[in-house]
Amino acid sequence: MRRPAPLPAERESARDKAAPARPVSRIREIAEPDDAVEPAAETAEVEQPTSARDVWRAARARRRALRSEIRRFTQRSRRRRIIWLSAIGAVVLLIGGSLAAAYSPLFAVQKITVVGATTLDPAAVESALDAQLGTPLALVDTSKVKAALLAFPLIETYALEARPPHDLTVRIVERTPVGVIRSDAGYTLVDAAGVVLSTTTDQPAGQPLLEITGGTDSRAFESAGLVVRSLPADVRAALTGVRASTADDVTLTLSSGLTVIWGSADESALKGIVLADAIAAHPDAASIDVTSPDVAVIG
Repeated sequence: MRRPAPLPAERESARDKAAPARPVSRIREIAEPDDAVEPAAETAEVEQPTSARDVWRAARARRRALRSEIRRFTQRSRRRRIIWLSAIGAVVLLIGGSLAAAYSPLFAVQKITVVGATTLDPAAVESALDAQLGTPLALVDTSKVKAALLAFPLIETYALEARPPHDLTVRIVERTPVGVIRSDAGYTLVDAAGVVLSTTTDQPAGQPLLEITGGTDSRAFESAGLVVRSLPADVRAALTGVRASTADDVTLTLSSGLTVIWGSADESALKGIVLADAIAAHPDAASIDVTSPDVAVIG
């Protein structure tokens, strides 16, 4: 059998137009199954209004998370800061403890020792410093110590040494006498700086008589003092007199009667060696001129 020929396009369109249109709602009911309603219901449940308590909980959780992240990213710097603060605290504690102990009675002076005294009596110097007993070593009053030591003219310099826990050592350097100056008051013992060490009615043994033009403030005295301090020990022990009218004409007299023409204080160390050799080579010499140490003149 033969199939009928298709209708013309115009007729098909006319038939479609003549057919009644289905309602839209019915089409939707057919196109959408019943299960499609369920997601809408779930969405309605999720999108319920949020309470203030939920907002507060969410903000608190967010702050906790933020603090956790900050701690995680700053962990290394916080560790370094803790180490530095611990070290600084330990140093401050150590210094503070040391200072507190040093200024406490735990380190008070209980014993004073004088070192270097030969002519002076060490016990007398220690007794003069008794006011410092009981004082913490760090609080020893140096001005009071100086005032107490001024009573001893033989002390040229001194130094204080604290020896914890209770000892204070005083190291002194005594002045070196260069001779005596005769006056109406007697014999005045002086050092190279002209400082008066003592005055006696009789000439002290072993101290030469100084005959200096211009007194202790003159350049002649300064030159003579330098010469006496530079003499070898054996020559110094035999010295009985020193004369000088200027800084360049110092003359010495020995106990043997020998006269030594020294000249100025220049090259005194070399002159002392030359003089000792000349005395050994010429024990009967009446005079020795060492003004020029390169050529000693024997008289």
